[in-house]
Amino acid sequence: MPFLMVTMMYATYVGTMHAPAARDMPVAVVGSGQAAQQVVAQLDALDGGPVEPRLVATADEALDLLRDREISGALEIPAGDGGAAVIHTASAAGASQASTVQQVLTPVVAENQWQITTKDSAPLPDGDMSGTAVLFAGMGMMLAGYVPLSILMLSLPFLLRLRTFVPLLVGWAAATSTVIWVILGPVVGAVEGHYLQFLGVGMLTIGAVGMTQALFTKLVGPLAVLVGMLLWVVFGMPSSNLALSMHSMPGFFQWLHGVLPLPAAGEALRSLLYFDGRGAGGHLLPLVFWLVIAFALALLKERRSGYAIPAAPDVSDVSTPLPALSGGPVRSPKIRYFAAAAFPLAILIGVVGAMSASMHQPKIHDMPVVVVAADAGQAEQLAEGLKPQLGAMLDLRSGTSVDEVKEQILEQEIVGAYVLPSSADGPATLYSSSAAGSSQQMTLRSVFQQVAAGQKTALEPIDIKPLTQDDTQGSNSMYVGMSWIMAGFLIMAVLRGGAPELTRLRHFLVKLAGWAVGISVWLWFLFDVLIGAVNGHALELIGVGALTVFCVSLVTGVFTRTLGLAAIIPVMLVLMLAGVPASGGGLSVYMVPEVFRSLQDVLLLPAAVDIVRSTVYFDGHGLGRNLLTIGIWGAAGLVLNVLVDLWLARREKRAPNPPAASGNPGSDATEDGATVDAPKKGDPALAPAH
Repeated sequence: MPFLMVTMMYATYVGTMHAPAARDMPVAVVGSGQAAQQVVAQLDALDGGPVEPRLVATADEALDLLRDREISGALEIPAGDGGAAVIHTASAAGASQASTVQQVLTPVVAENQWQITTKDSAPLPDGDMSGTAVLFAGMGMMLAGYVPLSILMLSLPFLLRLRTFVPLLVGWAAATSTVIWVILGPVVGAVEGHYLQFLGVGMLTIGAVGMTQALFTKLVGPLAVLVGMLLWVVFGMPSSNLALSMHSMPGFFQWLHGVLPLPAAGEALRSLLYFDGRGAGGHLLPLVFWLVIAFALALLKERRSGYAIPAAPDVSDVSTPLPALSGGPVRSPKIRYFAAAAFPLAILIGVVGAMSASMHQPKIHDMPVVVVAADAGQAEQLAEGLKPQLGAMLDLRSGTSVDEVKEQILEQEIVGAYVLPSSADGPATLYSSSAAGSSQQMTLRSVFQQVAAGQKTALEPIDIKPLTQDDTQGSNSMYVGMSWIMAGFLIMAVLRGGAPELTRLRHFLVKLAGWAVGISVWLWFLFDVLIGAVNGHALELIGVGALTVFCVSLVTGVFTRTLGLAAIIPVMLVLMLAGVPASGGGLSVYMVPEVFRSLQDVLLLPAAVDIVRSTVYFDGHGLGRNLLTIGIWGAAGLVLNVLVDLWLARREKRAPNPPAASGNPGSDATEDGATVDAPKKGDPALAPAH
């Protein structure tokens, strides 16, 4: 189970996102006559076919196509000599797509020696500057739709009968849609108003995913979680057009964009939030299709073969004692009902809340930059002069040695260095590294372009450690680190749910070591040999990966052995959800809330991400401190597991026999103190309970 989950997710994410390139992106050329036709021919002739140009007569026509999202951008050529070409984009249709359009069209404008102006015809609101609100809303709806089904199958399987499940699903969809809106709206501030639109799209989306997941559960039982994860999350994200443009994805995922629920939900919300509802109906049709077909097939399944679910307890009501979560002890009905709602709701709130709060409104703060000049006084004077305008954004320092600041960039102690011209007519130089974070490098270049323009000097940007052609987004280090973390905590979650007889450290320590080495070898082979995203460094990545997986599993084991599967929630929150913004793997740590930067040197995921980045790009700079962080977590996990062993052994010695504890030979005492009727020998409920 963990092998398939990790492989499915990161093979797809790394395979589609490590080097995205525009393919057949529809754009419009506004104009007429030979000049416009020549531009269309230039765009058609671009290597790799990044765009699919069409000629339109007026800017209004192009803007209508842009707002209907039939095109990704438009190039309005100058009407006469001396005019400026205008590149029209719509960041509300996808921030990465708007950036890609500019990157493709700008060289064509330069080739024709026109001045250039850019206009955002559909800008994002101030509360959602990154354009991720619809992404996190869609993710939350997927989770709300498919996560509860596995719990219901083992703890309350009789609720999956359609006459009971359908009204429950309607209520659950309304409640969780409201929760998602409350998080993104009043709490985080990424969405203003639009509650009824959120409610409508959410109920339809969660209903479609939940009903289809119920169908999968009726057909394949516990394996439905893999099918659901593949469709709703693994295939859904690259095809969604919410993180990266669908026109930079392989053709299969472009086709899935019109089929799967996540793209449908995200695009429908985009239409309603940013485009006055234009095209929303067309995006809702796939959701209706999934909902209707899944309900019809589930109804047919019940009528032809009854209510039985593979590997689920054959019970008809709540009186049969069952565990609340897989692998746990028998629980009372109240606890089971509570867990069935609270467990998926906690995951939903954690994912949507943590991700949106950290990334919806990236804002530069305290980014360390050194101003360099031959004279220390001159460097310090300029740094002080820039502080009134840039002091909140940049942590400005001064220096005199170019070699020293280059070394600081390699050590990732600073983000960049602005070197003053060495002669009166020479350019200023900006040193930075895209390998340390492409988002922070782009921001730094934009800031110092304005600084250089104010000083009336040219700016020469130099990338001292550039990203490779196999990692154009700089995301590989994040995905590799995340795959290690996920492999570590998933193995302990599955062992707790599927092999609870492994109760002592000695039972699973060697197994965990073998798993850590094996999965690390496989992940290196997957990323390097099969996908070609991470080239070389086999021994280093396998060794560090195995150490990380092993240490994460030890830490996770402390919680799963004491809290059961409920431990997934705090472990996921600390190791993954807080770790992503703290890692700088996607968004610079100088663009997220301050609390995450303080966690960068503490959490496991930032250490793992930085190890991959240091190994691949920075010749091992900073490797020691990150290995120390991982080692400390592992050592703490080992010590705490030994203490858990002692605690469990003492608890077993002190525990009286169930009949003596309850005073009733016909009942068993649960851990929460409730009593339930003891299952009789041969009862199918014994299998999941034990």
